[in-house]
Amino acid sequence: MKNSILLFSILISISVFAQDKDEAQILALSKRKFEWMKSAKLDSLNALVDDRLSYIHSNGWVQTKREFLDDFTNGKLVYHDVVVSEANARVYKGSAVVTGKGQFTTTMNNNRTSVSLMFTEVYIKEKGNWKLVSRHANRLP
Repeated sequence: MKNSILLFSILISISVFAQDKDEAQILALSKRKFEWMKSAKLDSLNALVDDRLSYIHSNGWVQTKREFLDDFTNGKLVYHDVVVSEANARVYKGSAVVTGKGQFTTTMNNNRTSVSLMFTEVYIKEKGNWKLVSRHANRLP
């Protein structure tokens, strides 16, 4: 009986540690994504973003993967700074959800703006790699 309880406790500890490790990994990836967006690292973004991406901006503008990537080269949208003030991750079997808040400074259609946003990102794990499949943002007051 004692051995069963000990084994069960060890398995629970391993599972919690793996969950924490996965959460830290996905938060770090989300942070790197913002850095890649600021520096327009298209190769890195292309590898991260799923082909069926739905990227929803706070103004209701929805982008596909192609539109998302193209806007880094055509100058339609430029990310100058992203300061995430809060971020949390929940990892599930094969997927993860990141929620956060931050200050986003961008230029869109030649208009520079800085807005406070709340965002949700959904990732799936495919062939051992995380892919961003959906992102949605709302303006904060």
